[in-house]
Amino acid sequence: MAQTLGEDLVLSSELQDDSSSLGSDSELSGPGPYRQADRYGFIGGNSAELGPGQPSADLIRQREMKWVEMTSHWEKTMSRRYKKVKMQCRKGIPSALRARCWPLLCGAQVCQNNNPGTYQELAVAPGDPQWMETIGRDLHRQFPLHEMFVSPQGHGQQGLLQVLKAYTLYRPEQGYCQAQGPVAAVLLMHLPPEEAFWCLVQICEVYLPGYYGPHMEAVQLDAEVFMALLRRLLPRVYQHLQQVGVGPLLYLPEWFLCLFTRSLPFPTVLRIWDAFLSEGAKVLFRVGLTLMRLALGTVEQRAACPGLLETLGALRAIPPTQLQEEAFMSQVHSVALSERDLQREIRIQLAQLPKSSPGPAPLPQARLPGAQAIFESQQLARIRGSTKPEIPRIVVQPPEEPRPPRRKPQTRGKTFHGLLTRARGPPIEGPSRSHRGSTSFLDTRF
Repeated sequence: MAQTLGEDLVLSSELQDDSSSLGSDSELSGPGPYRQADRYGFIGGNSAELGPGQPSADLIRQREMKWVEMTSHWEKTMSRRYKKVKMQCRKGIPSALRARCWPLLCGAQVCQNNNPGTYQELAVAPGDPQWMETIGRDLHRQFPLHEMFVSPQGHGQQGLLQVLKAYTLYRPEQGYCQAQGPVAAVLLMHLPPEEAFWCLVQICEVYLPGYYGPHMEAVQLDAEVFMALLRRLLPRVYQHLQQVGVGPLLYLPEWFLCLFTRSLPFPTVLRIWDAFLSEGAKVLFRVGLTLMRLALGTVEQRAACPGLLETLGALRAIPPTQLQEEAFMSQVHSVALSERDLQREIRIQLAQLPKSSPGPAPLPQARLPGAQAIFESQQLARIRGSTKPEIPRIVVQPPEEPRPPRRKPQTRGKTFHGLLTRARGPPIEGPSRSHRGSTSFLDTRF
C-alpha cells in the first residue's frame, strides 16, 4: 500500500511540476500549442473546429432556442409535451444549456429545494479519513488533460473533492466508489458544485440504484440482463464471447458504472448522457449493444479475435470514425429495445439469481425509467405532501320543533278491528299468521 501511495504521490508531483508555474486553471490557455484547449476544455484536443460528423453552428443555434423555450415553461413541457423533450435530447442538448437542462431532467433541483443548506453543511464538515485518502489518490486521474483538472490546487480538483466527500457523508452506508469520480467530473464541467452534487445523488439513487454501493448488486443483475439481450439480438456475437470466455463483468462495469466516459469520444459521451438522463438506463444497454455490433458484428472481425485478449482489445479499438456523435447515436436509437422489453428481461434474470448470492437482493423497481417518471413521481410526492390532515368539525344540528304528545287511543268499549286493519294500500305479503282471519279474535270486546 505504501508503494502504491508513493507512486501516486510521484505522479501527482509530476503533474504539479507541469502546472506549478500556473497561478490558476484560467492560465492554461497561455502560449504554446499544448496550452490550447478545444471547445470542451481538453488541452491539445481536436474538437476546436466543427468536423463533418458534428452538427453545424446554425443547427446548434436552433436547438438552443428550442431548449430555451422549453425550459422557460418546464413544468408544462414535461407534463404535456414530454415527447418533444425526448426528441430534443436525442438530437443533443447544446453545451450552453446543459448547465440548465441536466438538473431539470434528473430532478436535482427538486432535491436541492427539499434539502436546503445540506450541501453547504456537508462541504465544510470533516470527511472520513479512510474515504478522504482514497478520494485524494483518485483526483488527478479524472480527465488529467482537461483544463479544469490539471492543477491540483485548481477549482476543478478541489470541487471534485468536495462533491465526492459530501456524498460519503450524505450516504455513509455506501461510501465512495471510484466510478463516481469521472461521473462527478463531467457534472462539474457543466454545473456548479452544489448542483453537480445533487445530480450525482439522483444518478446514484434514482437512475442507477445499487450500482455504487459496496456490493454493486445491480451491476451484477444488469450484466446478466445484457448477456440475455445479446443472446437474443446478436446471437453470433454472444456465441463468440462464450467460446473465448469473455464474461460481461470484464467490460460492462467500465461502460455502465462510468457512463461510457472512459470508452468513447467526449462529444459522443455528452450525447449519451443527454439521452440517458431523458430515457433512463435502457440507453446504456442500447449503447453497449451498438458497441458489440461495431466491434464483433462481422465474420471477419470475430475471426480476427481468436482469444480473450484479442476480443477485449477489439472492444477498445473501434475506429473513431464509427464513434462520431451523429452517426453513432442514430445507430443507438435504432436498437430494438423498449422499456417493456428491458423490464421483462430484468424480471426473468432476477428470478434466476442464486439465493445464496452475497449482498442484498437487487431492487429493480426502485429504478425509474427516465426524466418523465421522475417528474411524475415528484409531482405525486408534492401533492401528497401538500394535503393537509382533515380537522374534525363539530356540527350542531338545529333543535327539532316540539311535537304534541301522542294521545293514547280510547279503546274501552271498542274493537281492535280498526287498529289492526291497514289503510289503503297493497296487501301485506309474507307468511300468514294464525290470528289473521280469526273472527273470534277481532270481535273481542273489553
